[in-house]
Amino acid sequence: MLDFSFVNKYYMFFIVGVKNTVIIAAFSVLFGVVLGTMLALLKQSRIKIFKVISSAYIEFMRGTPIMVQLFIIYYGLPINLTAIPAGIVALSLNSGAYVAEIIRAGIEAVDKGQMEAARSLGMNHTKAMKHIILPQAFKNILPVLGNEFITIIKESSIVSVIGVPELMYNAETIRGNTFKPFEPLIVAALLYFVLTFSLSKLIGHTERRLKTSD
Repeated sequence: MLDFSFVNKYYMFFIVGVKNTVIIAAFSVLFGVVLGTMLALLKQSRIKIFKVISSAYIEFMRGTPIMVQLFIIYYGLPINLTAIPAGIVALSLNSGAYVAEIIRAGIEAVDKGQMEAARSLGMNHTKAMKHIILPQAFKNILPVLGNEFITIIKESSIVSVIGVPELMYNAETIRGNTFKPFEPLIVAALLYFVLTFSLSKLIGHTERRLKTSD
């Protein structure tokens, strides 16, 4: 028989866990988008060394486990980062590699005539990318970036292994305190579902508005 009476005593653990999960995910996606944009532009560059560096970074980050990356950031860097900043850095660096490919695909989806038209108006390549291509690319990939946010919310549970008091870590703390093996995990799963489902609905609403504006 499942017993959820512990929630009355430990509900603040869940609230703090949700808050930290959202903060970590939000900053990770923000920094990931900035990094991903830079990597995508480098990969689109005509300078070969930039393309090689960007491609190597993307392949390495996508080809190695995020837990290994997290441990390297937390334990291996000469700078002693506390748990939450280390978690954000690791998730941002990992997310940036995936976002780079999303943005690259968005840039390539923009009609090549847009660049030609911008250049014919006297814009150089940089200005054309900044004012013409990137705004259209971001509009096209906004729903996909939203899905990346959802993914990061779920993947943020990995930072519990270095002691970040996010939702999964606090659920494990409650399990240890109450000796209830399943109930805290069920509550945590429901809270993750509420976060991701709400965000998914928001993304869907935004996507419909973008289609309407077209």
